[in-house]
Amino acid sequence: MSDQTGRVTRPFRFGVVAPVDSDLPTWRDRVRRIADSGYSTLLMPDVPTWQPTLAPTLATAAALTDLRIGSWVYASALRQPWSTAWEAHSLSVLTEGRFEMGIGAGRPGIEVELGLPAVSHADRRARMRETVTALREFDGPELHTPVVMAVSGPKSQALALEVADAVTFVLPADDDRAETTSRVRDFAGGRDIELALHVAAVGDGVAPFMAAPNLDTAALRAADSLLILPSDPAAATEEIQRRREEIGFSYFVIGADFAETLAPVVADLAGH
Repeated sequence: MSDQTGRVTRPFRFGVVAPVDSDLPTWRDRVRRIADSGYSTLLMPDVPTWQPTLAPTLATAAALTDLRIGSWVYASALRQPWSTAWEAHSLSVLTEGRFEMGIGAGRPGIEVELGLPAVSHADRRARMRETVTALREFDGPELHTPVVMAVSGPKSQALALEVADAVTFVLPADDDRAETTSRVRDFAGGRDIELALHVAAVGDGVAPFMAAPNLDTAALRAADSLLILPSDPAAATEEIQRRREEIGFSYFVIGADFAETLAPVVADLAGH
């Protein structure tokens, strides 16, 4: 079966970005509920000083459940390739292959906010490439850590096509459906690469760590943006199916605040 882009239709899977924004017992209970609801992957943002660091938090989640875990996403502006690759490889080994490395350039200016030297766009892309290269060397022939790359412009898209297993697009809030569809269809050419969609808002709510808290959900709906999903499960199910059929998205990533709201969607669609 193929979608409208000509790619093979991939089964749906669903990830949840679940930062530690509560006391630990509450967070652990949330992780278990996410696992019980059929989500495939527990993801953590890379935001130093705002919450516990990514690797030990993910390792804790992996010990609590059988979920896959992943970075959403390592910010190359903050990280050195060799140590990041070693951390990713180590998480793959310790979870027996359940880790997925999400990596991107990082939010503009994040390194300066943290008191680090500014990193150019070119240097960020170079670090991304070097990180994946080192990860493949560490993994060797017996292990393949999946790489999900967050991309925006044509240079990062070309890099993802070369080295990544999946891609998620950094979408401006004012992109409408037609603009996003055109961007994605022009992206992959003949390569069958998994397409992931970062969903920052559900209904009138905006997920922490996935967008600015003042993101205008009414404006997103008016623009027919793909950054938002309806809060009604039946409507969300229909919309997710449409996005796979028309564009090719099969991996949907939402914030933990919406995991229970969309649990019926996941029950209906995961793996299909």
